Amino acid sequence: MKRLLAAAVGSLVAMCLSAPSQAALTIQITHANDQAIPIAVTPFQGQASLPQPVSQIVAADLRNSGALAPLSESSLLPAPVVGSAVDYGVWQQLKARYLVIGRAEAVAGGYRLQYELHDVATHERWLSEAVTVADTQAQLRQGAHYIADRVFERITGTKGAFRTKLAYVTAQGLGNNQHFGLYISDQDGYGPQEVLTSSEPILSPSWSPDGRKLAYVSFEDKRPAIYVQELATGRRLKLASFVGINGAPSWSPDGRSLAMALSKDGTPDIYLMDLATRNLKRLTQDRAINTEPDFSPDGKSLIYTSDKGGQPQLYRMDLATGSAQRMTFTNRYNAGGHYSPDGRNIYLVTRSNQGFQVARQDVASGRLSVMTNTVWDEAPAVAPNGTIVVYATQKGARGELNAVSADGRASFAIPSAEGNVREPAWSPFLD
Repeated sequence: MKRLLAAAVGSLVAMCLSAPSQAALTIQITHANDQAIPIAVTPFQGQASLPQPVSQIVAADLRNSGALAPLSESSLLPAPVVGSAVDYGVWQQLKARYLVIGRAEAVAGGYRLQYELHDVATHERWLSEAVTVADTQAQLRQGAHYIADRVFERITGTKGAFRTKLAYVTAQGLGNNQHFGLYISDQDGYGPQEVLTSSEPILSPSWSPDGRKLAYVSFEDKRPAIYVQELATGRRLKLASFVGINGAPSWSPDGRSLAMALSKDGTPDIYLMDLATRNLKRLTQDRAINTEPDFSPDGKSLIYTSDKGGQPQLYRMDLATGSAQRMTFTNRYNAGGHYSPDGRNIYLVTRSNQGFQVARQDVASGRLSVMTNTVWDEAPAVAPNGTIVVYATQKGARGELNAVSADGRASFAIPSAEGNVREPAWSPFLD
């Protein structure tokens, strides 16, 4: 129940985003997918003169997908020239199923990146493209992420999400000396930017469907309030600061409404706020604690956590009728549910014999499968292509982010150089 209440409740605005190094994240593979497809990503010709190694960024993206396994760069032969004939037999001997080759060069006002994707087994060139990006390191990396997106989609049939972003909260210090920060970074942890800093807690960041705003809970006035902040300008609005709990904001798929947990009328209930009028509609009304709403992808229903049956479980409400039904029955604690982008699965935190772990429940069958081997997990967030789930967990005295592939075959640690990291939220597609 303590975890449920914490989720329910869950300064200075950076008018321009800054990038302190202590918030940087790195991705470390803790368990590789033994069925990942081997791919060779050769060093791009000319990249040595550029500020970022394009081929290494592409390879890291593909590796971190859990679906592809780039060969070690040290094992690769000299790269073929872009546009020339490829000796597929050589790459077959290296057991590469696919091959990426490329060229990178500085041009007026930016960088030009040319790449090719080859199917080694069928001796076919699948992709050949050139892209030009602006002359900043961030844009050069975005160009590399674009290449990884294209390669990933061509091989797997699933849209790549390497140009998306993560939002997360950091906490440093102890007791009255704690300092909290809300950050966004590229999905690989590069380029952290400070959105908000405060001496009071920050909770529950939630991306707007267009990726331009964040909703979150801030305690800067010594009590929780829900804000929405524009990322480009820093402008923000205080949407809910009622007496009691103001927490767990969640955007509707059309961006017109925000679901939230409020206790202004008693125990926490789920409300729906029309963002144009600020009108509130109460969706739940009972003596239970109702919190953590999340919309279905079609916007016709939402799931939420409630202890109306005596223990925290997930319920689904039809927004047209207001009827609700219980969704989870395995284990006595299931909370913090988020739909997969296709609506077929719900990712949540369940309490198993090992502890609090991230699990996946099939919506149609109700089957629940534990996905992690950590024991104090919370706040799962799903990539917009549904391939990766990032979540917060505890490692000793430190809070850090971890991730697991949606099929459970690969897992990752995403530690920060300093401080605790919590409350991850994955952006929508930004292209």
